[in-house]
Amino acid sequence: MSGKISSFMKKNKEALGTKTAKIGGYNFVLTLIVLAIIVAVNILVKALPSTLTQFDISAAQLYSVTSSTKVVVNNLEKDVTIYWITQSGKEDSVIEKLLNIYDDMSEHVTVVKKNPDVYPTFAANYTEETVSNNSLVVESGDRYRYISYNDIYDVDTTNYYMTGSVSSSFDGESEITTAIDYVVSDDLPKAYFLTGHGEAEASAAFLDALEKGNYETEDFSLLNVDEVPEDADLIVIYAPESDLSEEEVTMLEDYVAAGGHLLVLSGPNKAGAELTNLNSILEAIGVSINEGIVIENSRDYYAFAQNYILLPELLSSDITSALIDEKSKVIMPIAAGLTITGSSSFNVTSLLETSEDSFSKAAGYELTTYEREEGDIDGPFSLAISAEAEGTDGKIVWIASDVFLEEGYNSYSSGANIDFVMNSISYMIGREDQISIRSKSLDYNYLTISESNAKKIKIIMIGLIPALYLLYGVEEILRRRKGVVTVEA
Repeated sequence: MSGKISSFMKKNKEALGTKTAKIGGYNFVLTLIVLAIIVAVNILVKALPSTLTQFDISAAQLYSVTSSTKVVVNNLEKDVTIYWITQSGKEDSVIEKLLNIYDDMSEHVTVVKKNPDVYPTFAANYTEETVSNNSLVVESGDRYRYISYNDIYDVDTTNYYMTGSVSSSFDGESEITTAIDYVVSDDLPKAYFLTGHGEAEASAAFLDALEKGNYETEDFSLLNVDEVPEDADLIVIYAPESDLSEEEVTMLEDYVAAGGHLLVLSGPNKAGAELTNLNSILEAIGVSINEGIVIENSRDYYAFAQNYILLPELLSSDITSALIDEKSKVIMPIAAGLTITGSSSFNVTSLLETSEDSFSKAAGYELTTYEREEGDIDGPFSLAISAEAEGTDGKIVWIASDVFLEEGYNSYSSGANIDFVMNSISYMIGREDQISIRSKSLDYNYLTISESNAKKIKIIMIGLIPALYLLYGVEEILRRRKGVVTVEA
């Protein structure tokens, strides 16, 4: 028996010593090494932040963040928690990837998932709204902001009744970044809206932009006070229908002279509503306002075949430079014409300007024709100006239209109207770090070409290219026939 075992072991030893066995052993060890490397690489990659392993190939760059977000998040000194309210298995993939980026960008940011099925009363601590799945709460210390899923995915129906179109956009980055900036900020700038003169209600888009910019807003009246509130970083006069008193104007002028900031949106006078005292502020800074409504004769300077809906030229300034770089166009409807006369105490800059073919209809809202008539005032005009007080930080921005920020016109300008006003506010109060993150469109982008170009493409695709192939085929046949050699028997 022992002999058989000894013989078996001898044969195995001889088999293991063969060349084939050695190669097999080497292959086995090499396989183990490769597997170990693959496991190690997978563990390493999984440990890396998503910013290094996740590539954004989406058309709208949904998973990429702007420099504004990087500045805010990388400069955090306080801990921020982002609560993601979502049911298990119903997580929005876009929001998830975006939250991973924030989580990886800073050790001060933590993302915590809260399943409403497990924590049914959690959201009630932050909002009284009905909470949609995939909503967020951003919190730091005692400050927090609730972000509804409906604010992250915004559906704009402004133009539905006019064009039948509905646009949708993803506003996740803007909502999250401004919320983070809000909860870690100790002192937010405050904007007061003047009341008591039939002022229009500020557009929802404007109020939303102020909220996203982390401005606190409050209505106030000068009729029962002796001066502008001390904490006012900005006074907004929004489309008044009746004039201010001389006392109110004096308080506003004193406020600007002391370094205050004034934003006015006021257009052509309506019938029986002369704004003499309000317009005296313009006269004091070296600007006159012309009677009537500005009409454009140059087709490059108006929109929608309506020559009172203006497309003014953006002149270079701190306010307009970003818009010029983006090749944006603001839409200025029903505007008054401003003329800069000059002042020794204010430096005035024209921001938006009409063409030399423009004129102001002196009849204003009572006009019966858009043609130039006797008494009309020749352009060009400024439609918006900025003014800086000599020796102080006092600044004024005057936009000569009551309806400049209405939802429809802002939508048609692709948000440029709101951007213009927010840039103006940032310029006045010195917020160079103002967060401005545009939403990302989720709509399809269609290629639009002119009729003449369409005809050219048809000729090329239907006529020229087939003809070239036909000529090539004929030439090839002829070439081959010439190459045939006839051999006689």
